[in-house]
Amino acid sequence: MNGRVTVVIPHWNKCDLLLRALAALRLQTETPAAVIVVDNGSDDGSAEAAEAAGVRVVRLKKNEGFAHAVNLGIMAARTEWVAVMNNDVQPEPDYLERLVNAAAEQDAWFATGKLLKAGSNGIIDGTFDLIARSGCAWRAGEGRPDGAIWSQPRRIALTSFTASVFRTDLFAELGGLDEEFGSYLEDVDFGIRCAMASRDGVYVPDAKAWHESSATLGVWAPEMVRLIARNQLLLVAKHYPRDWRKRYGREVIAGQLLWGLMALVRGRGMAFVQGKREAWRELDRLQALEKPDEQLLASLLQSSEEQIRQLQVSAGFDRYWKWYFAAAGKRR
Repeated sequence: MNGRVTVVIPHWNKCDLLLRALAALRLQTETPAAVIVVDNGSDDGSAEAAEAAGVRVVRLKKNEGFAHAVNLGIMAARTEWVAVMNNDVQPEPDYLERLVNAAAEQDAWFATGKLLKAGSNGIIDGTFDLIARSGCAWRAGEGRPDGAIWSQPRRIALTSFTASVFRTDLFAELGGLDEEFGSYLEDVDFGIRCAMASRDGVYVPDAKAWHESSATLGVWAPEMVRLIARNQLLLVAKHYPRDWRKRYGREVIAGQLLWGLMALVRGRGMAFVQGKREAWRELDRLQALEKPDEQLLASLLQSSEEQIRQLQVSAGFDRYWKWYFAAAGKRR
């Protein structure tokens, strides 16, 4: 098999986006060895269109969620590297080449680039991911004008699965995405597992792509809010120590209720409550699981939250993070 990287695209409807993504991949200077579209039961002809475009399609009968689709695609990859890319991403022609080269040269396990909002005049969609002690994550730079602060390469602990490359061996070692999360924050869960195993990555700002964020469900769609609200609490139950209420309760309550307030003002309060109810029913089971090393987890949370604070200070505070740091207090 020629080529170093297999590209996996989890997909559900929005055939036009998928065809544009496939067209962009044909222009890559790092020619993919294979492109695998995992179709979550689309009913708009997406699977047939992708096959006509000459790529491999794994067809599912119904929407099984982002995590399941990604796992199927990764299991089918036979290359050293695997890239996971949303259907609403338009990478620049050297995107894959820059990421693979940077990860290989810096002995990193994964790499991601700078995502800009499609149709904007240089507005950041996201760079790398960070997590607060609350269990709430931030895609660093989201909504900010591009600039020097987002143009510095760095080692990172967490990356979004929107448009990143990974050593395929990483999934053999740590397992795939946790399918219980379905969609949203499943990549943060995977990032925590990477950090606990000392498997880090690199942010490569010279690798750029354009992203139509939340193009499938829509921004603040009820289903998106329900899943994020649920998965915020699942992250805490799965990874935090069993006495997390004592150690992180203030931060978890502050961060997650503030996010719920943001959902409420957008008319999505019931979706937020539904997600928390679903997670609450799973708390005892997840809290009984074996936990990561408490010191390693505490170090990750403290370091990641401090990066959020520093970047917010440098770029100007979002209202959410201003309120969160006021309510949660300083890092312990």
